[in-house]
Amino acid sequence: MSSAALPIVTPAQGIPPAVVALVGNPNAGKTSVFNRLTGLRAKTANFPGTTVEHRRGTIKLGGDAVTLIDLPGLYTLDAVTLDEQVARDALAGTLSGSPAPTAAMIVIDATNIERSLFLVAQVLELRVPTLVALNMIDDAQKQGVAVDCAELESRIGCRVVPVSARTGQGFAELTAALAATVSQATRVETPPALVECGACSGCQYSARYDWARSVASATVRGEPVVRSRRTEAIDRVLTHRVVGLACFAGVMALVFMLIFWVAQFPMEWIDGLFAVASQTVGRWLPAGDLQSFLTDGVVAGLGGMLIFLPQICLLFFALSLLEDSGYLARAAFVMDRLMHRVGLPGKAFIPLLSAHACAIPAIMSTRVIEDRRDRLATIMVIPLMTCSARVPVYAMVLALLFPNRPATASLVFVGAYALGIVAALAMAWVFKHSLLKGRTKPLVIELPNYRMPSLRNAVLTTYDRACAFVKNAGTIIMAIALVMWALATYPKLDEADLPQQYQSQIATAVASGDDGEAERLLAQAQLEHSLAGRVGRGIEPAFAPLGFDWKMSIGVVSSFAAREVIVSTLAVLYGISEDEATDDETGASKSLLAKLQSSRRSDGSPVFTTATCLSLLVFYVLAMQCLPTQAVTRRETGSWKWPLVQFVSMTALAYVAALTTYQIAAAAGL
Repeated sequence: MSSAALPIVTPAQGIPPAVVALVGNPNAGKTSVFNRLTGLRAKTANFPGTTVEHRRGTIKLGGDAVTLIDLPGLYTLDAVTLDEQVARDALAGTLSGSPAPTAAMIVIDATNIERSLFLVAQVLELRVPTLVALNMIDDAQKQGVAVDCAELESRIGCRVVPVSARTGQGFAELTAALAATVSQATRVETPPALVECGACSGCQYSARYDWARSVASATVRGEPVVRSRRTEAIDRVLTHRVVGLACFAGVMALVFMLIFWVAQFPMEWIDGLFAVASQTVGRWLPAGDLQSFLTDGVVAGLGGMLIFLPQICLLFFALSLLEDSGYLARAAFVMDRLMHRVGLPGKAFIPLLSAHACAIPAIMSTRVIEDRRDRLATIMVIPLMTCSARVPVYAMVLALLFPNRPATASLVFVGAYALGIVAALAMAWVFKHSLLKGRTKPLVIELPNYRMPSLRNAVLTTYDRACAFVKNAGTIIMAIALVMWALATYPKLDEADLPQQYQSQIATAVASGDDGEAERLLAQAQLEHSLAGRVGRGIEPAFAPLGFDWKMSIGVVSSFAAREVIVSTLAVLYGISEDEATDDETGASKSLLAKLQSSRRSDGSPVFTTATCLSLLVFYVLAMQCLPTQAVTRRETGSWKWPLVQFVSMTALAYVAALTTYQIAAAAGL
């Protein structure tokens, strides 16, 4: 009997809110159905005790609030991956800390019903009230496929509603049917065909596939175009060994340009907005710790967190469009052969490439990788790719090395990028043969038909990712910024306790009327006296073999907040105002470069020799030096173990490589 005839029963008082589990095959449009039903009333969270994410939203059915949970896509309840296992357990009501679903909604592809019916059979065997959303019905009709929904309902024993998540067709009927299913008092029966077969554990797979085939043949009229001639023709180009790689490079270059170039405008607006906010707060409050805490700690920390948002939003918007169009599956197929050689799946290439803009959204985008070991290996090496935060450091070092040789500087700049890529691939191979030992899962992927991507779905996905970043990673980044402010501010140094060198320099500056110089000298002395300065002095012996003095060591410590902070830190230490410290073209001003070039060690030798500059460049190519990235790694892996391993391995690699570089260059007299 169809569930459409069942009456709507209002839940009694005291009964927990209904929970509907949304399940379906990958590429069936499950998440698009979820977005269409919930809109902005959804949020992302992890299942209790796991690192597997799901989205849940609240919808109103018959005046009652119902929670809709979007489970990870799967083909069968006989789970292999962690995502599939969690989805199966959540659906069956056996996942600890997660409520058993009141009902299930299965999203199936109207252009390929037979494939989806195997999962339908397994879900129905759980005897949970079930509703089937027959998605992409508009695509099926365009292909000349007609589905007898009444016959399909009678054969599977539950309501079937044809819908199109892209256009919204059928969603009023779907909502009404979902309300009826949720209020259903009795459990559904096992599909009649499976009962008649008497399926036991030994012949379930014969039984389910035979049942799916018989149901599809009885309810579908017309042959669905699984792969059209146009699709075949396009795929001969996009999946070609050579041409496919070139096409992929072009697509990724476009995405890369979008993230790098377009994002700079909103990033500049955010930076300018918080600069004005800092100046405003500074004018309102008298000079002191409270003013410094609000301007240099809270406002600067909030701005430093939100400035990542444009890149994150653009990345996930682009990835959503590529996935909806069907191209992302082709990209993974093309890259899989190359990535397998270092133990990574083809799907790892997109996060690695996007890491050149920022490691934070790149790590978040590794969710497209199903296997946990492969995903962890990708996360561990993503920070080795040269991100935009390293560019000011590279520019400063190269301006010191090659002030009048732009061609040579450009070649070394490219070499720095290449070093990061080679190091990432090499470390991936090491991880997959040590801590994350195991064969990379072979790529088994469906190449769906090309479709017009949904802008609505892309916007909702982008909004969800942005909210998740601000709520989770953003709070950690903000806390790190405040800790770094405290380390650079305390303990305070009274002017009476200033070293004699600073007292005389400040007195000279005051006598000449240069109050700005006096303030910079005082800030320099305060930073040297602070905990961050003391740590820099303390670790100077460890960094001396790399050619770093104590000021560079302080720069290393302070840049854990963000790599580019070393430029402003060195500006303070060498008496340059923050406005003078950077410019739009090189990332380091002529004033700062002149100070660095003229700086001397205690023995009178120059600090920034060619050997030291090369060592510093190599160190910043390979070092972790970004606590916000560590915070995101912690969130994505669900443990501090992997951020710690990431930090130790990258720091050791950077130290050894910089040590080797400095010693060889120094021995060569550079």
